[in-house]
Amino acid sequence: MRYKRILLKLSGEALMGEQQYGIDPKRLEEYAEDIKSVVDKGVEVAIVIGGGNIFRGLSGASQGMDRVQGDHMGMLATVINGLALQSALELKGVETRLQSAIKINEVAEPFIRRRAIRHLEKGRVVIFGGGTGNPYFTTDSAAVLRAIEIKADVILKGTRVDGIYTSDPEKDKSATKFDSISFNDVITKGLKVMDTTAFTLSQENELPIVVFDMNTRGNLMKIVSGEKIGTVVNV
Repeated sequence: MRYKRILLKLSGEALMGEQQYGIDPKRLEEYAEDIKSVVDKGVEVAIVIGGGNIFRGLSGASQGMDRVQGDHMGMLATVINGLALQSALELKGVETRLQSAIKINEVAEPFIRRRAIRHLEKGRVVIFGGGTGNPYFTTDSAAVLRAIEIKADVILKGTRVDGIYTSDPEKDKSATKFDSISFNDVITKGLKVMDTTAFTLSQENELPIVVFDMNTRGNLMKIVSGEKIGTVVNV
């Protein structure tokens, strides 16, 4: 395996599948199977999931809601998604732990860095919920922060497109894909990979990011096996 310890970032919207909102059980099962396949190969897996399929603090704020209140609702949405993924993984026989940045002791452990690393060393999948625990920070920022804290080898950002393009491939048919690109080039070209805070944190800590299509079965295994899938962002 090319990577020993990975941080997988999934968007909440990805869990919707073909639905308009909520969680698609079929998509959840597919993700669980793909994650199990790499865990079975001995790869240590940590996961951060967004909450956009349930609630977005930013969209709530745009409709007059207090931004801090909205972000707290979004954090709770990530815990709901974390519980759903935990259930799907455990149905496949994968041992998991859900850790939350906000205290919900009845359903999740509090985030404790050393405990998270110990879980990973024991072969458990660790799901980080609750974002960073602070408003105004996205789950992208949470993913990079947790990846640095647990000393992950790479951040794998699963999306619905197969990498980073010169422009949005869903709108511009002439867009071309990058196989690899530097952090500086992403900034210079104005490409959207993660929000600025998350991206800068990743760059400062020289933590590579791989953007790939998570919805194509087997892609996760191909990446951790060393195949060139998606786009690699590195120093």
